[in-house]
Parts: sequence; C-alpha cells; structure tokens
Amino acid sequence: MGGFPHGHRVDRVDGVTSVKEVRIETAASTIELGRGSFAFTDDYSVFDWGKMPDTIPGKGASLCTMGAFNFERLEAAGVPTHYRGVVADGAVVDLTAVDRPPTEMAIDLTQVPDLPHDDGYDYEAFHAAGGDNYLVPLEIVFRNLVPIGSSLRKRAQPRDHGLALDDWPDDPVALEEPIVEFSTKYEEQDRYLDRTEAARIAGKADLDELERTARQVNAVVTERAESVGFDHQDGKIECLYVDGEVRVADVVGTFDENRFAYDGQQVSKEVIRQFYKRYHPDWVEAVAVAKAEATEQGIADWRSLCRAAPEPLPDHVVEAASDLYTAGANAYLGRDLFDSPPIDAAVDRVRTLE
Repeated sequence: MGGFPHGHRVDRVDGVTSVKEVRIETAASTIELGRGSFAFTDDYSVFDWGKMPDTIPGKGASLCTMGAFNFERLEAAGVPTHYRGVVADGAVVDLTAVDRPPTEMAIDLTQVPDLPHDDGYDYEAFHAAGGDNYLVPLEIVFRNLVPIGSSLRKRAQPRDHGLALDDWPDDPVALEEPIVEFSTKYEEQDRYLDRTEAARIAGKADLDELERTARQVNAVVTERAESVGFDHQDGKIECLYVDGEVRVADVVGTFDENRFAYDGQQVSKEVIRQFYKRYHPDWVEAVAVAKAEATEQGIADWRSLCRAAPEPLPDHVVEAASDLYTAGANAYLGRDLFDSPPIDAAVDRVRTLE
C-alpha cells in the first residue's frame, strides 16, 4: 500500500479494494520512489469483502489523522516511513499545523508489481518487476494480547511462542513479549507463513529487519495508547523496500489497522465485524463457505462463489460507529479536532448495539 507507479495495479490497495484512493504526482520506478498521496474515504470493509454498501461519516478523516499522528511519532523515534505530511489547503504540512481533520496524506510512492496467479502465486515475477523499489508483499502482524477466538489459538500452541502454558486458557492471554507473525498481502485469501516462506516472499527485504520494524511500531503505538487510556491489543504494518532500506508504508496505528480497547470495550473495526455476525449471519456464513470452496477448488476470486451480499448497516449503527471513530481519534490525539461526543459516551453507546 505504499503507492503505485503508472501502469501497475492500482485497484488492489486494501487487500481487494481500497478504503482510500491513491493520487499520483510522480510515478515510482525500479530505482527510485515517486510522490503522491492517500485520499481517505468513509468506505469500510469487513471479512475481506472490499467496499461495503454504505459509508461511515468521519471514518476516513479519523484514519488519516491517527495515521499522521503515529507517523510523526515514528519519525521522531527514528523509524523510516513513507510519510511526508498531511495536505491542507493544497500544502503539505505537519499535523500540528491543522485545525480541522485532514482527509489527505502526502506519501512517497513505491512500486506494486502485478502478482501473477496460475498454479499458485508467482512471487519471482513480482520481484523481477519490482527491482530495488517495491512494496513488500507481506503484512507483519504483532500481538500484545491473544483474545478468545484468535486465529493464533487454532494455528499454534502456547509453548510454540514461548508461553509457559500447555493449552490456551478460556480467558484472553496478555503477552509480556509481543508475538510477531507474517501473512500474505496480495493473495485473495490471507495466509499465515512460516519464516522460510515469509523470507522468500519478502524478496530482498530482510525478514529480521521487517520484524524489528514491526516491534518498533508496536512500541510507539502502545506507549501512546497507554498514556491516554487505551489498551493496544494488536496490529499490523506494511513496508516498502528501497535501495536496501525497509520503510513503514500504508497507515499505522488506526482503528482499522490495529485493535484497541477502552474501558474494556473494543474501539476498532472489530465493533462492526461483530455486529455483522449478529445482524447478517447468513452473509457472514456465506463468506466463510465461499472462501473454503475457493481454497478447495484452487480459485483465487472467492467472491464469485459467494451466494449472498452484505446489507447496509442500520442508521443508528452507522451513527454509533461514526462517533466511535471520531471520539476515539480525539482521545488518542488529545485534541478536539472532531465534533464528537466524549470517548466514554461513544464507548458506552456501542456496548449494547442491537
């Protein structure tokens, strides 16, 4: 998600479709970065579906604002990123210079070559096209908590990750040392990878450096979250590789990329995911069935097999989600950029969504 040169895939930014638009000023090449920006929309995506049938007002601005805030903290901590500032009145400025929520973020652009799929995904072709400047086709996931229902519980035992437990307990497990994992980025269904396969898919980017970068990002976001009353549970980053260096790309530390809680309540996209499980369980089940069938048949596009489509959210849920995104951003930044209720009121409202 670091950016796109002309002639390369631009319709696959957020897994399948984007909740933000890429604007290109100067295209990237195989040897140097380009320049452009992310324009954040109020679209949302759950269960890898892509763009849903409605929008959440204020969501795009909240993601842009939180992302910019975290990028500026990362830069201060010496972590290289693709961030250049937010766009306000046509100028690129630091977030501290704006008095209303921005919706556009200026970034350096890298290449995202096509990832051919025939009898499997052809990462050799991807890297041949990427040269020394490309988006690493991995998501680097970090976990500070293993909640009930986490996929990690199905894929590994506690001792696989250095925990002194024979089995996963029936309660969430807080981790003294974060767990870092790697998953695919541009495949139709994400896969968690062992380190050997992750290193192959990373190409020239060093896997240990990718992990170190993820841990640095996690530390910066966790420190800020704790200072303002949030519990930072997990998240992910994406990185670009350019001329031997790994830099953080996409957006970091937002309510879409990361899972936060406040006073025991989720403050993230997870609220919408869980509501859909209650509100439209037939669609959620159809998605799971379609993904399983696609895997069994070796088909990349599982959506073509899905026998249901999502319904728009009820108005009161859209309003509650909007308040959660914007009030959460205000609380995280420590600034009242958004006209929204206090975080405590927004959190209380989503506790009993029906």
